[in-house]
Amino acid sequence: MQELWDAARSYRRIILRNVQVEAKVGLHPWEMHPERPTRLIVNVEIFVPLEENAAEFVDYDPIREALRRWPQRPHTPLLETLVDELAALCLAQPGAAACRVSVMKPDIFNEAEGAGVEVYRVRQPAAGPATTDRPPGETRPGAPPQGRSGS
Repeated sequence: MQELWDAARSYRRIILRNVQVEAKVGLHPWEMHPERPTRLIVNVEIFVPLEENAAEFVDYDPIREALRRWPQRPHTPLLETLVDELAALCLAQPGAAACRVSVMKPDIFNEAEGAGVEVYRVRQPAAGPATTDRPPGETRPGAPPQGRSGS
């Protein structure tokens, strides 16, 4: 079986960058007021293998439309919920092999430019769910070399 993500293959990256949207999200007491939704910055990247039989394009309109519905959503306690739902929608697009989705709260802390969540997912074979693998070239700091176990 061919791997779904292969560093030796070429990919096209479809991007939605710095989409601003409001949503009722958060666990802090000041985020629990429906009359004051939280401003979010969303970034989406979808990776499509460049092959003859690959989809000619990925339609990002379904992702954009989902984001446009976020202000009407009921309160969501965790950004992780929004990120996971958006990543699943990205991987549902024909031809998508992987995606990276981040959601940032730019106004949450005075001392920080923002706080948020990012996930990188690779489409899994039909039998299994997507995982949060790292992109090619990114390794976990302190990870033992492949083939060796940590002690």
